[in-house]
Amino acid sequence: MSKILVVDDEQSMRDFLAILLTKEGHEIVTAKNGADAIRAVQAEIFDLVITDVKMPGADGMEVLRSVKEISPDTVVIMITAFATTEAAVEAMKIGAYDYIIKPFKVDELKLIINNSLEKRYLRKENILLKREIESKAGFANFIGKSVPMQKVFSLIRQVSDTTSTVLITGESGTGKELVAKAVHFNSPRKNGPFVTVNCGALPETLLESELFGYMKGAFTGASSNKQGLFEAANNGTIFLDEISATTPALQIRLLRVLQEHEFMRVGGTAGVKVDVHVIAASNRDLLTEIAKGAFREDLYYRLNVIPIHLPPLRERKEDIPLLTEHFLKKVVRKEGDRRARIKTIDAEAMKALMAYHWPGNVRELENTIERMMIMTPEDVIRIDQVPDKIKTPSHGADPFTLEIPETGVDLEALLENTERTFLRKALEKAGGVKTDAAKLLGLTFRSFRHRLQKYGDL
Repeated sequence: MSKILVVDDEQSMRDFLAILLTKEGHEIVTAKNGADAIRAVQAEIFDLVITDVKMPGADGMEVLRSVKEISPDTVVIMITAFATTEAAVEAMKIGAYDYIIKPFKVDELKLIINNSLEKRYLRKENILLKREIESKAGFANFIGKSVPMQKVFSLIRQVSDTTSTVLITGESGTGKELVAKAVHFNSPRKNGPFVTVNCGALPETLLESELFGYMKGAFTGASSNKQGLFEAANNGTIFLDEISATTPALQIRLLRVLQEHEFMRVGGTAGVKVDVHVIAASNRDLLTEIAKGAFREDLYYRLNVIPIHLPPLRERKEDIPLLTEHFLKKVVRKEGDRRARIKTIDAEAMKALMAYHWPGNVRELENTIERMMIMTPEDVIRIDQVPDKIKTPSHGADPFTLEIPETGVDLEALLENTERTFLRKALEKAGGVKTDAAKLLGLTFRSFRHRLQKYGDL
């Protein structure tokens, strides 16, 4: 269903088009003059505007200019009984999709409307496709025969037919986005959009406008109306990665969407209804975040209707040979014939891979395999090509070996001192660049900055 604005100073024409297009399954808003039409476009985002050219006051050309300024993605069709070649050329230059002469044939009008909406749909689909392609870059493949992974596969099959919210948890690099895609593409929504949002990659204000869209003039730089990602995901799935990075204020807005299936754009006054399957993911323990006051408990329970936990690679090491074989083939496809002869890894090298604890999980394994493939001149990858940190036994152990003395310990003080030390060392290693230091510790910039402030900015 598309939202269409019909603009004509003749009530009979407005009523005729409204009845015709409502029967076609569209949502129709009418305006009796150009001024009303411009106000409507300022207040709402339409997929299509059909406007008469000759009207008292603001005419159709003014409506066209305003639409293209306020909402550039909206398609505009001009209708007139007083056609001139010059006017038609001008309208097309400004951005009109078509210029129709009265009297027109109903079937012809329906065809033009359907074609214009199809064009808009394809444009939106192309944008989503580009996001999808970008989201796949460098992402670990979803493979595993281990018992923990078989449980994950079973859960995916069970939940794919539901619209209940799903919360995917697991360490970074375990494949949370691929689980979300598996749920989507095995569901009745598989032909709808799949939209990925990294909540930790954007500051709060930008994330809010990206998720919910905005109206022209809502803030500095909002030069036109823009639909948000929730609207882009309508009738499909939205994947909210790093949900723990959202602020309490934004969490309230997300809670409303989950409860009411409705939201308001930034700077908007009208509610926007959406039918979206929400899947969220976090590499942090959200119950701990709730205890710290950083995450809303009511939002957690709304998201955690169906929990899926992804085990770290060190807990499913029997999958390493299968993953390694897959990544070897993947690099061959990526590099082409130049690397095609590299196809195997010897037993000693595989033993080292199996013994390593893989803090970066499947993503780290994929990067390691690619590096060894590129650096190995022979047909077989041997232990010499395995990075030192992987084949050195000490790296397979836990990073700390701690003993509790008979007198006990002050755990809170110990944890604070440890955290402060790591923050300081990360800053030193990153040359004082906080964004780089945050990456070294696997934190978002917002979380890193918050921790710094806790200790007086070190």
